[in-house]
Amino acid sequence: MIVTISELIDQLKGVVGSRFVITSPHSMERFCKGYRSGGGKAMAVVCPGTLLEQWRVLELCIAADAIIIMQAANTGLTEGSTPSGIYDRDVLVLSTNRMSKIQIIQNGEQIIAFPGATLYALEEQLKPLNRQPHSVIGSSCVGASIVGGVCNNSGGSLIERGPSYTELSLTAKVNQNGVLELINHLGINLGNDPETILTRLETGDFNENDFEYSESIASDKEYQNQVRDIDNETPARFNADPTRLFEASGCAGKLAVFAVRVDTYPKNEREKVFYIGVKNPNVLTDLRRDMLSTFSTLPVSAEYMHSECYDISKKFGKDTLILIDKLGTEKLPKLFSLKGWLDARLNSSKWFPSNFVDRVMQVIGTVWINVLPKRMEEFRKRFDHHLILKMRDGGIDEARRYIEDKFDGVSSDYFECDIRESKMASLHRFVAAGAAVRYMAINKGGVADIIALDIALKRNDRNWFEKLPANIEEAISHKLYYGHFFCHVFHQDYIVKKGYDPVIIKEQLLAFIKGRGAKYPAEHNVGNMYEAEQQLANFYKKCDPTNSFNPGIGKMNRSKNYSVT
Repeated sequence: MIVTISELIDQLKGVVGSRFVITSPHSMERFCKGYRSGGGKAMAVVCPGTLLEQWRVLELCIAADAIIIMQAANTGLTEGSTPSGIYDRDVLVLSTNRMSKIQIIQNGEQIIAFPGATLYALEEQLKPLNRQPHSVIGSSCVGASIVGGVCNNSGGSLIERGPSYTELSLTAKVNQNGVLELINHLGINLGNDPETILTRLETGDFNENDFEYSESIASDKEYQNQVRDIDNETPARFNADPTRLFEASGCAGKLAVFAVRVDTYPKNEREKVFYIGVKNPNVLTDLRRDMLSTFSTLPVSAEYMHSECYDISKKFGKDTLILIDKLGTEKLPKLFSLKGWLDARLNSSKWFPSNFVDRVMQVIGTVWINVLPKRMEEFRKRFDHHLILKMRDGGIDEARRYIEDKFDGVSSDYFECDIRESKMASLHRFVAAGAAVRYMAINKGGVADIIALDIALKRNDRNWFEKLPANIEEAISHKLYYGHFFCHVFHQDYIVKKGYDPVIIKEQLLAFIKGRGAKYPAEHNVGNMYEAEQQLANFYKKCDPTNSFNPGIGKMNRSKNYSVT
């Protein structure tokens, strides 16, 4: 028998406690509003504290025929972990933040991450072992979760590692008959029933004898070969790639994930950052192709920024850069959470202007002294195209010899960063993602909207630097180009002038990008912003045949069982 909303909420409180069932609209807003954009309404937000509590919450919701939206850190950029639009059933957001345990296994070569475990926490736990997680900068700064990265095939900046991927996970799905079932593919024998499995995992009640032989992998083992294949007509990585869709990996919330087992990586013995500036993008084209095809050691990362992106980041990302620089990454997730809480209250008040917190932070950033290194600023005056190239171990000398031979010091130049310059260059590139959002918040009313795209170009595409058709160019006031250059994955943010329809401009942009043979999205997943390719939509339906989890993802049907309405 279907229960009422109030009955369901009472039942949920009985499982997790009243404190962790949120129904106040103000308190729910930071869970129901996207990190960059999007959002909708939910009947409640539930925050289980254990894996068994999560299972029991799922049981109650499925019995009540409620929609479940799984949410970790809510740092996604395509509106994929919040409610969106109109549904045919009541919606509940299941926040996993309280379940943040990380278990180190296999002598530190692998870990088991619970749903709310963050990249930052993993990075800290691995330091004594001289190892590191899949991603070490970027999303980790704002508290992004390990599971969220797996579920969205997040790529990150590290060239040797590829998208976050595993075939070893513990998940729950609603089968075709509407029955919730737990699927243990962690490769660890934990028992036969959900309560036993979840309790033993939670308490770490297993040993080496419980590990089962498996050929399943806990990271992408083939990416280095793929990214080196520079004459291939397809992108190196993109979200709809069927070779990287497996249960939790790429599921985008269409499964309830309880844990993932992923590889860790040894720290490099030596690293060196080369800051490169060029006037002609073809110089970077040759550098990428030569290094990928001939170098013995791949770069650690190669982050591109165009000069316009450099300038917008310098002005509108400055306060975030300062916060990370002065406070470190440990406190940043809490600060972002506090900002979300304040925004929810102040934006509904008639006494404060819209985006008041952003405006205050922008003023602070404006009056603060310039923190960017002098040599970076000098390169900005000389060059339009900037590359932050990080090499490791033997690759350092390879890169130094190559650059000294190829660069003339006038149209192309470089310097080797000291520790401070390395940190600030990396952070300046990182804050680019939020700079366009801040620009929009401060200039609201003066521009139409932001169109934020992440695209994967073909590996053999030499004309990577975009030249827009005139009809699109005239509608754009600012273009922010930045990305993971050797992977040919670019983040491209377009600020649309007032008077132009962003919906039409986005359609034109996507058609133009598709015509170039590129794939989108590349690493932020479809969310509620992009249409899922057929192979991706089929994968979602396989994961969730009754459409109980995150309906409408990839612009798919929102109705129960995907029925036509």
